[in-house]
Amino acid sequence: MKLVISIDVEEDGLFCGQYPETPPGVTNVKDLNRLDFIWDKFDIPLTLLVSYPVACNDNCASILKRMMEKQGAEVGAHLHPWCTPPFIKGTSAEPARTGSIPAETLRSKMETLTTAISSSLGVSPRAFRAGQFDLSPRLLHLLPEFGIEVDSSVVPLHRFVDGPADHFTSPPDPFTHPLNPSILEVPLTVVAVWPAAANAVGRLAPGLPSGLKQTLFAATRYINAAGIHPVWFPLASMKLAVRLHEQRGGKILNMFMHSSELCPGATPFHRTEQSVLDFVDKIRKFISWLVSRYPVEGMTLSRLVPVYRTCKHAGDLNTI
Repeated sequence: MKLVISIDVEEDGLFCGQYPETPPGVTNVKDLNRLDFIWDKFDIPLTLLVSYPVACNDNCASILKRMMEKQGAEVGAHLHPWCTPPFIKGTSAEPARTGSIPAETLRSKMETLTTAISSSLGVSPRAFRAGQFDLSPRLLHLLPEFGIEVDSSVVPLHRFVDGPADHFTSPPDPFTHPLNPSILEVPLTVVAVWPAAANAVGRLAPGLPSGLKQTLFAATRYINAAGIHPVWFPLASMKLAVRLHEQRGGKILNMFMHSSELCPGATPFHRTEQSVLDFVDKIRKFISWLVSRYPVEGMTLSRLVPVYRTCKHAGDLNTI
């Protein structure tokens, strides 16, 4: 199997219900060095999806350049509309959903983000993730204009309140996005423990009253979903997700986390140094287990694109 480790590298101050145009800082980015062992020990490059405040910071640029040059990391784009110019005063409360932002304003925000990344880091991003997984059709159709070839904004078996088009029943392996075939979608690796039950929820829930519908979606996430994301799932569930995915023919694993989860006090999940150390240790244990059990090749998001297209053209996606 191929393993992608994709990290949202973003500003401080998130997870607190506030979305200022000027965030309090980007100090959490320095803690990315806690993950150096992933390259040094396992030879797995990271995919670093960078928000606008990070791209504009010289210290962050130095950190990211080191990871690109020394560890083969890829830098992609991560759009946070609330802190990416231009801003429109008097619009809906932040964070505005990308589907409600005027198309030209959204295009300008994408241009601001990708230009900042190119200017500070010397690369044109080819990989993308929407902030809060808010991949609206409006945003999706803009991506090719900015050289984006691969997106990783889809989370199977999750339904986000006020979120974009339903990705609840999306497959866990990569697919050509039906709303924009020029984009390869690489979902986060979340699999159903009992697929029949998850499919039934996907079919039945949309027709139910709102409260019951949300209850079913939430129950599926917490009872019937296993994934490899170290903040969302315990280690046992991470291992189960790999076993189930492999047994069902899955070829790609896409692990996700935030840069702030590596910084004590930057998120509600990790308030202390010890909790961060435990988090990093969980990642180390998972990757050690994974590479000891399966043949695994580390890849960045954009490197999956030619592999996928070659196998699709040959009519054998099983060879990915």
